[in-house]
Amino acid sequence: MEKDSDKIWCFVLPVLVAIFVIRVLYVLYWTGKPIGSSKTHSLRTLIVLGSGGHTAEMLSIMNVLQNDIYTPRFYVAAATDNMSLKKARVLEESLMQQGENSGRKMIEAAQFVQIYRSREVGQSYITSVGTTLIAMAHALWLTLKIRPQVIICNGPGTCIPLCASAFLFKLLGLGWSHIFYVESIARVRKLSLSGLLLYKLLLADQFYVQWPQLQKKFPRAHYVGCLM
Repeated sequence: MEKDSDKIWCFVLPVLVAIFVIRVLYVLYWTGKPIGSSKTHSLRTLIVLGSGGHTAEMLSIMNVLQNDIYTPRFYVAAATDNMSLKKARVLEESLMQQGENSGRKMIEAAQFVQIYRSREVGQSYITSVGTTLIAMAHALWLTLKIRPQVIICNGPGTCIPLCASAFLFKLLGLGWSHIFYVESIARVRKLSLSGLLLYKLLLADQFYVQWPQLQKKFPRAHYVGCLM
């Protein structure tokens, strides 16, 4: 019986590996392809906020998007970052008011969510292993709950577990999120750690930088100029 079992595994294992490799190649091939027509369909959008300048930049980006398309919107910030979500609420109230005054199509109310951080400032790398696992589990749960079609982020470490979860869902066929990464304007000569990971691991569908010298170093990135 053991020999028969070994023979079965010798056949099944290569098949499973081949299927997995084909699936990875399929996902990588379609990563970066256009979303498609969104004239009549809204897109569930997850926006990752970070402390300080990250949130200011992200809210500037959100202020010029076609908000009737990128809706409903889910703003995500670290559990210890209450200020970013307060700023996002102010922006959403302003957008709702603008929509009412202009008679445009009403947009769905945004939702505001907090997520565990992988690593706090000054936290040791040893203890961050446990918090990273907790953050990853929380990110998987949020991705399953929200099922975002679009993820927009610009550098905070909070985005890594969420983008990794979204990519895992792609591989498993549980959902498809288009990840748009905009590197912070503060990054002039080199990418942030978050940006470098998303770029090197091919997790981002579209990768944008705000300085031409960065685009020269990372040719798959798109130079868009200063967005602030």
